[in-house]
Formats: sequence, structure tokens, C-alpha cells
Amino acid sequence: MEIKKRFGLAVKEKRVALGISQEELAMRIEADQAYVSRVEAGQINVTLETMQQIASALKTDAAELLILRQI
Repeated sequence: MEIKKRFGLAVKEKRVALGISQEELAMRIEADQAYVSRVEAGQINVTLETMQQIASALKTDAAELLILRQI
């Protein structure tokens, strides 16, 4: 599985675990819901800055979201 898909899955898992909607996450990172949806689907590469913003919004660190677990 591609890294961006694994990252997207990790973002979605963390977001759902926190009970946050895509819309809420989008507001926290100053993006729109469609962007968050594309990130979670592994359709786009995110910048390191955006990765850090997402991690912060999800109350975690970027390293946790980058752990390349086998799926």
C-alpha cells in the first residue's frame, strides 16, 4: 500500500476515534471537507507543514500518523 494511502487511513482512524467529523478537522486545519476527504482516501500528497497541522488538530504527532503498519 502506498505511503499516502497509509497516512490517509491513519488520519481517518484517529479522527474517527476522537469523534471528529471531516468538516471539523477541515476547520481546524483551515481547509475544506473535500480536501480532508482526499487526504483520507490517499489521493493527494500533503506537505510536511500540512501533516503537522493535521497531527496537531488530531492531538497527536506526525510520527504516529506516519507509522507504516502493514494492512
